[in-house]
Amino acid sequence: MANYFDTAANPRKAYGSLIALLLVALIFPFVAQHFGNSWVRIIDLALLYIMLALGLNVVVGFAGLLDLGYIAFYAIGAYLTALLASPQFAVVLESFVNQYPIIGESLMTLFGPEIAQDGIHLSLWIIVPIAALVAGIFGALLGAPTLKLRGDYLAIVTLGFGEIIRIFMNNLNGPVNITNGPQGINMIDPIHVFGVSLAGEGGSVMIGSYAMPSVNAHYFLFLLLCIAIIFISVRLQNSRLGRAFVAIREDEIAAKAMGINTRNVKLLAFAMGASFGGVAGSMFASFQGFVSPESFSLTESIAVLAMVVLGGMGHIPGVVLGGLLLAALPEVLRHGVEPLQRTLFGHVIVDAEVLRQLLYGLAMVLIMLIRPSGLWPAPRSEDRPTADGDAGKKSTDVVAV
Repeated sequence: MANYFDTAANPRKAYGSLIALLLVALIFPFVAQHFGNSWVRIIDLALLYIMLALGLNVVVGFAGLLDLGYIAFYAIGAYLTALLASPQFAVVLESFVNQYPIIGESLMTLFGPEIAQDGIHLSLWIIVPIAALVAGIFGALLGAPTLKLRGDYLAIVTLGFGEIIRIFMNNLNGPVNITNGPQGINMIDPIHVFGVSLAGEGGSVMIGSYAMPSVNAHYFLFLLLCIAIIFISVRLQNSRLGRAFVAIREDEIAAKAMGINTRNVKLLAFAMGASFGGVAGSMFASFQGFVSPESFSLTESIAVLAMVVLGGMGHIPGVVLGGLLLAALPEVLRHGVEPLQRTLFGHVIVDAEVLRQLLYGLAMVLIMLIRPSGLWPAPRSEDRPTADGDAGKKSTDVVAV
């Protein structure tokens, strides 16, 4: 299967496969909508997870830095969008006036009465680069204290960072109400493209005389963003910086000996991966129209990491496949488990949610036993993490001191 997308080995077959895949992706929502808009919405969310998985692949797959707190950058992008594209900022100003009158009055004067009344409603296309930048800065801040950590220690620190961000979002409703705490932030402005709201009216977006379901409009936007992130990832992987990431992943000491500034390269890996998460979070907030801390739990971080590992660490098509499967499979099982039991047994024996989780976990265990390098590992051995090899390394008879 790898040969069908290897532009270096067989460019004609690879580009033909890419065009065919793009045509299938473009046709999919028009076919799926005949079975209900819920199926297109499932793939909309799957595309957001693919963006996240591609960002985490930069950190884990390319640079070999285990990150269990990646969902924090998703949360940062989502909450930043919620603050800058909803009435929530007016609540923040009012909270400052009530708790710290001097600061509150100064902020009221600075932002003006209109913002104090209705909040900030910036265009999403202004917010997205801001979200990417802010998430990238937080990524570098996370990377700075972890430069000398590896393996399990790095995983614990990043896990702690992710939980800190979630707890902050859950508790920053006093004394100044910034995130509205566990209740979350709603009434977030929908995405507008060329002045057309993708939320539409009555669930449909009018493009001339053609009415497109809102979920289809979001699908095409998210697909375009995924293609852009894939393009950036491919260019990054084949660049000098991408090879530096791989060198650090394989042997950090040797990379440093060859003149690579491992500190700066690691910080860049964290920042670039985080920026993708910030963009995905911004899209998620505008798509849902609501954000709350429950959407950014540790389980979500583990799910995104599972997508990268299951698909094939360091291999961009594999990561896309892993993201699509793990984001869509639970929802497919949710819709199919109960009807299947009624067909086989005449009634529901096991609750759909319980059986869904059981089958989901069992599928992951079986796949990782059968394909420990991932469903679609990189065709070239030098692009795969050494630890992912199915066979052990030959002993060099050298004992580490």
